[in-house]
Amino acid sequence: MSEQKLYHVAVVGATGAVGEQMIRMLESRNFPVGELKLLSSARSAGTKLKFRGREYTVQEAGPDSFEGVEIALFSAGSDVSRKLVPHAAAAGAVCIDNTSAYRMDPETPLVVPEVNPEQIARHKGVIANPNCSTIQMVAALKPLHDRYGIARIIVSTYQAVSGAGARAVTELLRQTEELLAGRKPEPDVLPVSSLPVKHQIAFNAIPQIDKFQDNGYTFEEMKMVNETKKIMGDDSIAVTATCVRIPVLRGHSESVYVELKSDYELDDVRSLLSNAPGITVVDDPASQRYPLATEAEGRPDVFVGRIRRDLTHPRGLNLWIVSDNLLKGAAWNAVQIAETIVNSRG
Repeated sequence: MSEQKLYHVAVVGATGAVGEQMIRMLESRNFPVGELKLLSSARSAGTKLKFRGREYTVQEAGPDSFEGVEIALFSAGSDVSRKLVPHAAAAGAVCIDNTSAYRMDPETPLVVPEVNPEQIARHKGVIANPNCSTIQMVAALKPLHDRYGIARIIVSTYQAVSGAGARAVTELLRQTEELLAGRKPEPDVLPVSSLPVKHQIAFNAIPQIDKFQDNGYTFEEMKMVNETKKIMGDDSIAVTATCVRIPVLRGHSESVYVELKSDYELDDVRSLLSNAPGITVVDDPASQRYPLATEAEGRPDVFVGRIRRDLTHPRGLNLWIVSDNLLKGAAWNAVQIAETIVNSRG
């Protein structure tokens, strides 16, 4: 038996929340890392991080950082990806990008391994990780689409502040403390946009994630619309989304209404979801058991519950879908893609 090939891996954005989770996933999955390079902005360069008991010094990411790198995991923002991914790919690395930079590029596969792993093989040096909210939704809907076909999706999201970065997490904690102490907080982070207007997130819900587009939808909502069609490989699916930031630290929740093209039985739907890869069904209303963000945190699966027939449409179905936005919504999906690449090479 030949020894397993070891890979030279780079993590760009290593000190961020998703970057740190990527490093942990590489370790917990025993990914065949031979050499590891941790990269970040100049501000975070010099930080010490541990991997498999060894201490690594984070280096500043630049165009010349990728010599010898075979797999590069990017999670440092779309501007950084647009600047550095071409250099990494030119150096021979397969880039798995966790930003919006390449998602809708026709030449770039947009991959959720449980949904469209066959797309990985057509990459030209770059594979895009979808938006966190899109990932958990399509992972749950793929088995239903395969069996019944999907005509329409209406989704409302309830998204954790960690999806907006470390400053948003700090802001939620600070505002909560201030309000409990009887002080009025001064918001300065959310919503993340170019406008100076900011809103309180503690004990509140902000119906804006990312910038508004000319059509009245936010960029986050349009990500869900466009990415769903691309990942499913079906432009006929009608998708509409409303994305809301709520005062939860980690774990995105979604209320999803689906109109199927064929008739269905609820027991068959539950069976399909229970047997789907990466899906855990938590659906016992009699015991008040359903997916919760607090229970999804730190776990890689997508959790589905509140499975019920719609009362107004004969092929309508309602679902509640929850997942850890830093794991399946980001780091775990990226490492899964990397594992698929490694396994395909034998």
